[in-house]
Amino acid sequence: MSDGVEGNEERRRTGDAAGPEPQGVPEPRPGEPEPAAQPEPASLVKAGTAGRTEARAGAKTDEPATGEADDAAPDASGTPADAPPDSTDTPDGPEAPDEAGDGLRYERLPDAPPPILDGVRARPPAPPGLATLVAAAVTALLSGLLLGDGLAVNALILALPLAAGAWFAARQAGRRPRRSSLCWGAGGLALLAVPVWSDAEWPTLLAVLAAAGLGALALHGCRKWSGVLLAPLGPVLAVRRALVWGWRGARERTAGGEKDLGPLLRSVLVAVVLLVVFGGLFAAADRAFADLLGSLVPDVDGGSGVPWRLFLAVLGLAAALAVAHTAAAPTRWDGLGPGPGRPRGRVEWALPLVLLDLLFAAFVAVQAAVLLRGEDVVRASNGLTYSEYAREGFWQLLFATVLTLAVISVAVRVAPRSGPRDLLLVRAVLGTLGLLTLVVVASAVRRMDLYMGEYGLTRLRLSVVAMELWLGVVVLLILAAGVFGARLLPRAVLASAAVAVLAFGLASPDKLIAESNLDAHRDGRTLDLRYLAGLSADAVPALDRLDEPLRSCALRSIAVPDAPWYATSLSQARAHDILTARPVRNHPCRDLLTDDISPSVR
Repeated sequence: MSDGVEGNEERRRTGDAAGPEPQGVPEPRPGEPEPAAQPEPASLVKAGTAGRTEARAGAKTDEPATGEADDAAPDASGTPADAPPDSTDTPDGPEAPDEAGDGLRYERLPDAPPPILDGVRARPPAPPGLATLVAAAVTALLSGLLLGDGLAVNALILALPLAAGAWFAARQAGRRPRRSSLCWGAGGLALLAVPVWSDAEWPTLLAVLAAAGLGALALHGCRKWSGVLLAPLGPVLAVRRALVWGWRGARERTAGGEKDLGPLLRSVLVAVVLLVVFGGLFAAADRAFADLLGSLVPDVDGGSGVPWRLFLAVLGLAAALAVAHTAAAPTRWDGLGPGPGRPRGRVEWALPLVLLDLLFAAFVAVQAAVLLRGEDVVRASNGLTYSEYAREGFWQLLFATVLTLAVISVAVRVAPRSGPRDLLLVRAVLGTLGLLTLVVVASAVRRMDLYMGEYGLTRLRLSVVAMELWLGVVVLLILAAGVFGARLLPRAVLASAAVAVLAFGLASPDKLIAESNLDAHRDGRTLDLRYLAGLSADAVPALDRLDEPLRSCALRSIAVPDAPWYATSLSQARAHDILTARPVRNHPCRDLLTDDISPSVR
């Protein structure tokens, strides 16, 4: 027994003497204190698992070179390969139980995750070419000259070099536009016809925002819900990178060489000098030519002076470079979309939706009994007039429609999908809910129609009715997607929204409001002249049919500015012609604008 113990001790001493020196730790010199023990920088795991562990963590290793790492790699027992078998030394570091239960290991903490957009953002594009830079410069120039006086045809003019710059940048980057992208771009340009046609600010703003959304979708070419909803963020997030990108392109083009921008800039400068000199001479020689030149050249005096126009030019340049950069290197927003949810069991999924269908069916039955049988039933049941009953529930039904769409979207993600029976169940339950939702939409529209018939049409009432009708179209699209597939549903919903905005703007809502209220006044209802006087120039042709003094009191407050041609809509031009032919008279209007006009007053 003692011989065995002595042999073991001898082997331990021999193994310790033959063991290799630790890697990376210098030997202390005589007289110097021994250095403190350094913690291991990386995790110690079983042989063959280190690569997989680090690959999962996505971390960069600070270990020695390949040959040194192999010499010090641990064996299957978790002990360094060159250490003696009975060695009791263990490295410093946190201990965790091994998955196989055969030793101890170290684990490297994972590094911070990469930014969320790194996986969907394209590589930086090459510096912009000459055509892209020229298009951006033209956009900046037109922004400074044309955007200081309002929106009309100048918005459409400005969109042309903006689209041209995106086209040139995409071609330079090797991107070929899809047919869907061309359709979205054409739709955005069509929406800019609303400010050309209408003077009302609210449909104009809606159309410009919708045009920007379609343009962003054309740049990215997205197809999923995440792309459709997040695409407008692309040019906004690309502004800083686009300015640096444009600066690099300008430096390359001004540094000499084959594509030097210097000759073009000198040529443009000479052309501007010649036009200014000879244009000034001809304007001084002929008054008619001076008037023509004055109507074409923007006025930089007054409130829209040089500082304001310089700011608009810089804003236009930044927007043009951001759009071109997005066209060259778009963010793939479709990659951020959530995957399908965990499917639920049939009973768990269907039970709440079936109960919701029954609730909708009960409500629809009550609505049919009340709205179809007339005002006597309403008055007998709750003491309200027909119009009060209609107004009371419209907003609740509008919110119920929006909430139903949210319920359907969540139900589709977690629907059971293990076989044909599940597909049939989903179509039956959600199809029934969609059809009943259409009845709710029809009930809400009918309620508002009754209310508007009693109290007249306003901007708010017209807008919410249009919104409710569009939600009905969305429900129809969802029902169609349940039959034909949902691949085109996001783009179909966006296209329906764009068509609705375009139709709403070209219909001239203020003109419809004025005509509806005047027709109701002729049928014996009172007239709110003060509200009609606050409409835009779109309502001037309808209000021009009123007799005096109502006509002058209604038209006096409607502003028709004497704007340049590029900032004058067709409605403003028509209103200007009407008011020029029949000027507004100076009548006392205080009593007429504070009280409702009785039907006897025309």
